[in-house]
Amino acid sequence: MEKRGQFTSKFGFIMASIGSAIGLGNLWGFPYKAGMGGGFAFILVYLIFVGLVGFPIMLCEFAIGRKARVNQIDAYRKFDKRFTIAGVAGTIAAFFILAFYGVLGGWVVNYAVKYGINLFSSTNTIPQPQQYFNDFVSNGASALIFFIIFMVLTVFIVIGGVENGIEKASKIMMPILFLFLILIIVRSLTLPGASKGIEFLFKPDFSKLTPSTLGMALSQMFFSLSLGIGAMITYGSYLSNDDNIQSSAIIVPLLDTVAAILAGLAIFPAVFALGLEPTQGPSLMFITLPAIFNQMYMGNVFGFMFFVLILFAALSSSIALLEIASSFFMEHFKLKRKVIIPIIAAIITLWGTPVALSFGVLGDVKVLGMGFLDFYDFIGEYVLMTFGALAISILIGWVLKPKMVIDEMEQNGKFRFMGKKYFSFTIKFIAPILILAVMIMSITSMI
Repeated sequence: MEKRGQFTSKFGFIMASIGSAIGLGNLWGFPYKAGMGGGFAFILVYLIFVGLVGFPIMLCEFAIGRKARVNQIDAYRKFDKRFTIAGVAGTIAAFFILAFYGVLGGWVVNYAVKYGINLFSSTNTIPQPQQYFNDFVSNGASALIFFIIFMVLTVFIVIGGVENGIEKASKIMMPILFLFLILIIVRSLTLPGASKGIEFLFKPDFSKLTPSTLGMALSQMFFSLSLGIGAMITYGSYLSNDDNIQSSAIIVPLLDTVAAILAGLAIFPAVFALGLEPTQGPSLMFITLPAIFNQMYMGNVFGFMFFVLILFAALSSSIALLEIASSFFMEHFKLKRKVIIPIIAAIITLWGTPVALSFGVLGDVKVLGMGFLDFYDFIGEYVLMTFGALAISILIGWVLKPKMVIDEMEQNGKFRFMGKKYFSFTIKFIAPILILAVMIMSITSMI
């Protein structure tokens, strides 16, 4: 069996963990929901939910991973065999999520390539964004090719291992992501009328904090931090005992939120400055923003930078998902990384092929009334991830007891945990109640 990998630096671990949390939906979903849900009022509620659920669950995942030093399925089995199902659910969730996430990543690759080519041209690459997007996603062959390219990039990073693959790539991609975000923010804020976008994002309007928007904030927090899927258990298992997991559980959610807010500052001032309507989801990223770049000075340069940073965000999440999906097979069955990673990636690519074709030849095929992308998203995120997080809160809060995490964090007095009572109370009572609320709201909304 290959020697088990380990992060070589605190910075590398933080960058990898942030990369797992920062994803496509976080960069376009959070800013939009914040603007529609009350601006700063929404952000404030979101941060409260991070403190009540995000921090305690993330701390639990880091502690479980480091103490067990194995993949999440075997980690749960070590602590309580009854909870092995939670590890299985997280691993299956990684298959579902990466299957559709990789398709979206392929779209990003296509746009990054288009803008990259156009850097050497005097014309706009995407003169008719709506038509271009529709033609691309409905062309099954093109969608599949770029899906495969994205998966190959993911395999290339993960196959290098923890130190030379995941950590090294994250230490390069995450700083560049933040740098490109700042450069685009500067350009966006200099456009006439940009102040309306800032107002959309930050003006506090507590009247919009309805039960619906509160649920939206809770759901966004839960899914944007990748809780319950086992990503932080997996990465935590590669930590040394010299790392302070409490500080990591604080830094990762905060920087993840900062990245989402920066994305809003990059996107919405430009959207409002050019008189366009902010729309949620792929249409904002793949239609509205290219239309903005077409009207901007040096639009091709900023379009290229934007889609490269989005590609880095997508890859940083996909490498975590592939590591989750593969780690059990590497460790439990003692398979070499360079052998099992391509096999798992190939299986996920085949599993995701219906998603890639769901905007073309399989457009009329529905599963439980949903297209393949929505169905995979529903099963992976709304069912399996939520179940995993609920299981963690019950395991630590009521079975192993919070002291297990506290002892793992403190390392026999090496570190001091100031919030013992707060952590114990939230993981036992607040976190499971709110997680169960997310699960109920998510499932009932889809029925």
